Amino acid sequence: MVLQKALLAASRRPALRRAVTGTPATRRVVDRFVAGESLDDAIAAVRALAPDGIAVTLDHLGEDVTDRAQALRTRDAYLAALEALAPLRLGPAAEVSVKLSAFGQALPDGGHDLALELVRPVVEAASAAGTTVTLDMEDHRTVDSTLAAVAELRKEHPATGAVLQSMLHRTVDDAKALAVSGSRVRLVKGAYDEPESVAHQRKRDVDAAYRRSLEILMSGPGYPMVGSHDPAMLQRAHELAAQHSRAANSWEVQMLYGIRPDEQRRLAAAGTRVRAYVPYGADWYGYFMRRLAERPANVAFFLRSLATRS
Repeated sequence: MVLQKALLAASRRPALRRAVTGTPATRRVVDRFVAGESLDDAIAAVRALAPDGIAVTLDHLGEDVTDRAQALRTRDAYLAALEALAPLRLGPAAEVSVKLSAFGQALPDGGHDLALELVRPVVEAASAAGTTVTLDMEDHRTVDSTLAAVAELRKEHPATGAVLQSMLHRTVDDAKALAVSGSRVRLVKGAYDEPESVAHQRKRDVDAAYRRSLEILMSGPGYPMVGSHDPAMLQRAHELAAQHSRAANSWEVQMLYGIRPDEQRRLAAAGTRVRAYVPYGADWYGYFMRRLAERPANVAFFLRSLATRS
């Protein structure tokens, strides 16, 4: 947990960002988790995953936008991504995920309204293309704003997805509120450095909260999206699906691009709906550091790659 907290803190430090992104050897490790820096790279990854029956959600990397011009560029990047996906005719098998902080949510004057204004045309474009958008969850300070945006967007676009993080104390209650008909909810453990006042600090407590929230979502009438690479959690999800007589098309597993790809293919071949979370873009630092923090094996892989390159 000490190493994890250090890495998560580092994800927010500009000086460390410059040092890491300026190291050529880092690119070798980033390529494991990020499809590439361009939209063409992302589309190539989608094309590579589709024959294995793996759906995708594209994430144009970027967060903590500090001015309107940057937020507008985020909107335009997502509109371009949806336009590029259209010729593939994958429909809901290719959706997008957005972070509202990249749409200006954190701006001090009207950030929530700006983010909602700019994300709305992305949601509209996704609906027109026969797919949808999931609003990623960020640190605890954004939860109320993000869930309010989900509720507003669902008035006209009911398939808009929400994300819950089991590490937060509030998530079991949020899961109960969101476990309603038609509600698409991705459940993850969480990858932000959160204080004890709002979040579980021990892995076993985060896991226990995940299991409680998973059972709530899987027993409800919504569409659960099980965001996990943990074999025990995936097994539990399958047990709950059987227990509640869920059809195969009424829930899915979501896993990160580049993590356990063989398992993603195995699950898909066995009939489980699988969706890979495919990030792309030049602003990969924050995402990359959170992936290192999630598993010690990722840190070891990073250090080995640096040593080999050097």
